[in-house]
Amino acid sequence: MSAKPETAPYRAAFAPAGALADKRREAFARFEELGFPTRRDEAWRFTNLRPLQEFSPHPSSPQRGAGRSEGAIAPYLFAGETHRIVVVNGRFAPTLSKPGSLPKGVTLGSAAEVAASHPALAARLLDQTDTVGGQAFASLNAALFADGFVLALDPGVALDKPVEIIHWGDAAENSFHLRNLIQLGAGSRATVIESYAGSGRYWTNAVAIADLAAGAALRHVKLQDEASDAIHFGHVRARLAADARYESFVLTLGGRLSRHDSFATFAGEGAACGLFGAYLLKGEQEATNATFVDHAVPKCTTNEVFKGVVDERAHGVFLGKIAVRPQAQKTDAHQLNKNLLLSPRANVDTKPELEILADDVKCSHGATVGDLDETALFYLESRGIPADEARRMLIEAFAADAIDRIEDDTALRVHLLAHVQRWLGRKE
Repeated sequence: MSAKPETAPYRAAFAPAGALADKRREAFARFEELGFPTRRDEAWRFTNLRPLQEFSPHPSSPQRGAGRSEGAIAPYLFAGETHRIVVVNGRFAPTLSKPGSLPKGVTLGSAAEVAASHPALAARLLDQTDTVGGQAFASLNAALFADGFVLALDPGVALDKPVEIIHWGDAAENSFHLRNLIQLGAGSRATVIESYAGSGRYWTNAVAIADLAAGAALRHVKLQDEASDAIHFGHVRARLAADARYESFVLTLGGRLSRHDSFATFAGEGAACGLFGAYLLKGEQEATNATFVDHAVPKCTTNEVFKGVVDERAHGVFLGKIAVRPQAQKTDAHQLNKNLLLSPRANVDTKPELEILADDVKCSHGATVGDLDETALFYLESRGIPADEARRMLIEAFAADAIDRIEDDTALRVHLLAHVQRWLGRKE
């Protein structure tokens, strides 16, 4: 096997050590074999990788994560009480982190530290997908990751306060490969709020593994507001055992080039998955949201809703696929993507898909692309609302419809809506 030429700059940074060294070598070999995806790859045919190909960011060095003040991350802090972990330039920042008092049966901390002290959790950080799968950047992440976070709950443990993870990047021309693990025991429950932000030109490449045992429930919220010149790739693999509940919301606002891939697999009957999100883009931003849900067992439910707002010369992409295997009878799965184009040069590609191999199912999918409702604009203006404000109100309401899919958590909805309002220029 010969390595693809674009992988050569990463070879110099590859120096595996520790208990995971062998798996890291296998992962890097897989990355060298795959190389960068191209537009000939169906899953990447709408994603322009030129911004990444134009520079070869080096993995951030340990000292890059030191010396930040809380002022930099202040705009992204959740208003309520949380168990907070801060990661700066790809490494745990203990002076900014405030995990607080954790209940018995909860492990929360730096992935590097947990991997060194908990062999069982360390083994879960990497899986077979990293070494034989077809996700090149996930394999590169497995080979090069330096840190991230781990949240592990014993069976029956419920965290009343959310876990807040702030990822901050400002090391120019560097890359941050983050490996995150969320492992929930049977009947446990948690909310995780991740925020990605920074300044300058860098690349965040984050992979998260979410493993939910029987009856566990996870709400996983991600705010991606990276620097305007930054690149962000996020990759989440969720596995749901019987009667588990996984709810994800991804709000995409920042980054020159960004992509978020969600993979959910049902491993037990009666489980439910909700994948929701909104992407608001302007300038020359490129953003892709890609989902794949594998209904491998009967009697499971999926609900997907993504809303896109694309302005100026930005390009938004939604790729969604729900696969229903022959044995997955009684599946209930629905997928919807709606988009607003605010400029003649804005562009959206949307491709919702269903692959149904069972006959006793309820499944649907759909997508729309359109302009703001002129009738609604006229109605608001006729009641004395200025045109610009009327436009902002309609855009906010459009995005808020996706945010409102988060049930029973008003504070979290307010938190996300505040960032939408900031994007719209309604708040500083």
